[in-house]
Amino acid sequence: MQTQTTQSITGQIRRCNDAFEAAFTQQDSTSLAALYTPDASLLPPGAGEQKGPQAIRDFWMGAMQMGIAKARLTTIEAEELGDTATEIGNYELSSATGDAIDQGKYLVIWKRQGDRWLLHRDIWNSNK
Repeated sequence: MQTQTTQSITGQIRRCNDAFEAAFTQQDSTSLAALYTPDASLLPPGAGEQKGPQAIRDFWMGAMQMGIAKARLTTIEAEELGDTATEIGNYELSSATGDAIDQGKYLVIWKRQGDRWLLHRDIWNSNK
């Protein structure tokens, strides 16, 4: 079993989070959903589990339609063991004009599939 240093996995997660942020900026929920494993689950606050690519795409499309235009993800801690990694971080969501919509913290379980890391379980809650 290959174990990477925290610094190495943090860099890989940062690249994935950059793609997540770019998909939000482009209002592209299809590309956003493609960053998740085929059997991924979103566990959003105040809503039921969103499981699978279509549900995840629809969830993020709804968030975009509600005015969320930008997402900023900041990793606080990441740890890898084999083909699984965990990430704890903070998020900020804003409108197209930069007005703050929400901020909070998240926990993601990542899975390596081939040479890519994908979000597998994604849960967050607001600080508001």
